[in-house]
Amino acid sequence: MEALVALARNRVFTILCGCMLLSSSVAAEEAADVATGERLAEVLRAARSVLSNYQSLINDPAVGDKHLDGERFTAEAIALYTKRTGHPLITDDLAERDRKLLQAQVEAMREVVDEEQDDINRPGIGFKGFVPAVFARLMNEKFAAKVGNEALVRVTAPEVLVRNRKSLPDAWETQVITEFLSNPQKPKGEAHTEVTKVNGRPAFRMLLPEYYTESCLSCHGSPKGEIDVTGYPKEGGKAGDLGGAISIVLFK
Repeated sequence: MEALVALARNRVFTILCGCMLLSSSVAAEEAADVATGERLAEVLRAARSVLSNYQSLINDPAVGDKHLDGERFTAEAIALYTKRTGHPLITDDLAERDRKLLQAQVEAMREVVDEEQDDINRPGIGFKGFVPAVFARLMNEKFAAKVGNEALVRVTAPEVLVRNRKSLPDAWETQVITEFLSNPQKPKGEAHTEVTKVNGRPAFRMLLPEYYTESCLSCHGSPKGEIDVTGYPKEGGKAGDLGGAISIVLFK
């Protein structure tokens, strides 16, 4: 009898240890996915910021060659990423998956800027339409073409704020925006993560909120309904309002 009790105890202990190891493994995998998602989002944000800083130059009709090619652009985006995060984009301890995805992002932004050279450098024309939102969409599309079987990055927003139909939120993004990102009872700025399915495949999903800053309001601020420089009516937003979200998918 005592032997049976001891055997039962050993089995319970083994099961508990196995559960603890499994839980620890799942937590570690989730932490790695969150870190990857944050890196991808920060690279995109840095690249958009660089393009935003160059808007006045790009739209200057008096200047032809802006000397802003893909090589210069990516170097500045990587430098800004490093400044903001406090560490280099690629480090020796970086996982192979992250290294591949980050390099794909860099290649994507470089290709987009190089392909837009004719418009960027076109003299005699002011507003070129090559704004951060357009750049981000093009960059994310190229990223998907390179590594879309492993990861996806896109920018979306509450449906009423979406200007390009390609950026409409899917069902999952809509639910997260409504229940979490737009919920005043939830902590502002907190990303939402979940393991679910995308296109029938298991995937880690992450939605990071983005809020209007003062620089956004020239197009998205007041007066609501006034046509902005891009030809769209302004949304009447204020600095600090939820303006969109970066959506990350990491396929399992």
